[in-house]
Amino acid sequence: MTAILNKPSSFIHEVCTEKAGDGSLFKFSESLQQCMEMLLEKKKADQLSAAEVEKLEAIEEPDQIFTYISAMTAA
Repeated sequence: MTAILNKPSSFIHEVCTEKAGDGSLFKFSESLQQCMEMLLEKKKADQLSAAEVEKLEAIEEPDQIFTYISAMTAA
């Protein structure tokens, strides 16, 4: 059995910036955003596999960090 490791850093290539007013905001690519939304919907329905739980957790970590950074930059 091969373990699949989803590290938050594995999604770094899926992060971009978007101009907002005088600054920029970090955001996920459209494909990663859709993936996260799909995983969140499956989580609500309690239908996530173990691999999907791991992937969602790996995506949520940079999402929280970039949300915080973007909020601090905007303030």
